[in-house]
Amino acid sequence: MAMAVTEIFYSLQGESTRAGRPCVFVRFTGCDLRCSWCDTAYSFHGGTRRSREEIRAEIAKHPTRYVTLTGGEPLLQKELPQLAAELVDAGYEVAVETHGQVPWEALPPEVIKIVDVKPPGSGEQATEAHLARLASLGPRDELKFVVASREDFAWSEAVIRRLGLEGKHAALLFSPVWGAVEWKDLAAWLLASGLDARMQLQLHKLIWGPEVKGV
Repeated sequence: MAMAVTEIFYSLQGESTRAGRPCVFVRFTGCDLRCSWCDTAYSFHGGTRRSREEIRAEIAKHPTRYVTLTGGEPLLQKELPQLAAELVDAGYEVAVETHGQVPWEALPPEVIKIVDVKPPGSGEQATEAHLARLASLGPRDELKFVVASREDFAWSEAVIRRLGLEGKHAALLFSPVWGAVEWKDLAAWLLASGLDARMQLQLHKLIWGPEVKGV
């Protein structure tokens, strides 16, 4: 069998609590959502079919032991849990970036889950069933809320408080939609909320620009 891959590249992690760390990214092809602010729509279609062995060999060409499996939506790849397990067994630190609306339970427990919770402004708002699963995340995992407006922030804050996610489960991250929310505004909203969360910017876009792929 093979997996649909858009690109494999070596760069700095641009987001999450691990931002700034050298990382190998494997971007898989295909996504079942169409978020209004998606910045990787080029991964929706195309790509090449690559075996798990080929993917691992490409990863091994780079010096870092940190790998991020992303997309698109990587959990649409049936072989992803097995690939993640093979990488963990080989001594890699593995993170999976997912929108959280596909089951993640088949992933090895060692895998870091970075779940991108979808607020209303995305056009793909997470349902109550999807939100209920967030409480199963552990302290090594992360919840990311990408907000396009003050309303998105308010919705995200309400979800965090209603589900009791603050300080008990995954790290909480807020990101502004690039070009839609002023950074100082998001900073003000977060400070006023009193949430135990952190604001993040997309480091790779600050370094290389918002339109550059493979970084």
